Amino acid sequence: MCGVKLHVVYDADGDRPIYAAITAARVNDVTAAQAMPIEPGATYVFDLGYYDYAWWARLDQEGCRIVTRFKRNTPLAVIEELAVAADSAILSDRIGFLPYRQGAGRRNPMRHAVREIQVKTETGKVLRILSNDLDAPAPQIAELYKRRWAIELFFRWVKQTLRITRFLGTSENAVKIQIAVALIAFLLLRLAQAAQKAVISPLHFARLVRANLMHRKPLDRLLKPEPTPPRNPAQLAIQWNLG
Repeated sequence: MCGVKLHVVYDADGDRPIYAAITAARVNDVTAAQAMPIEPGATYVFDLGYYDYAWWARLDQEGCRIVTRFKRNTPLAVIEELAVAADSAILSDRIGFLPYRQGAGRRNPMRHAVREIQVKTETGKVLRILSNDLDAPAPQIAELYKRRWAIELFFRWVKQTLRITRFLGTSENAVKIQIAVALIAFLLLRLAQAAQKAVISPLHFARLVRANLMHRKPLDRLLKPEPTPPRNPAQLAIQWNLG
């Protein structure tokens, strides 16, 4: 039994992947993240799979904004409590320091102050959101973490719409080619959709392309149902009598 992981940096504003790496399933997510190029000043939103102080410190040194979640047992040495609106989903907003030591007595390289925002979701769950942005409004930080869902939708879209449910080959090269082709197809569909205004839904557009892939027709003709030819009254009478 073997498997692969696809690690993607997804631009939620552009609705497209901008970096992808394929590793064996046993490779830790953080290991793949440490190998990816860092864009200075960018905002990186990620989940608990990328919980690594050393990688966070690298992002922080490059001027990147980090938005992720605290692990349940991670303490925060609070130095300041910030005010929150009474009618907001934000329960608390605090600034403090992460633990000085990591496991096995290692020194934590993430030495700058961070921010903990506790937010209550629509389902009633309370999240502890971590960020190195000490200035942005708390609702903005919470909204950034909520937008992380875009990459989950991207993976679902690739699996369901592009039908990446099983691999056609079992060699490493075959698997990488199939994944690369799926990513290329996704980008081509996004480019084609951006070139027109008639179809807003990405799913509807993809289905339209799939159904008419071998047809050379203008898009406006594809959107209009084919006219039904008039039926002969005599044929209708015969059908009625036979019925």
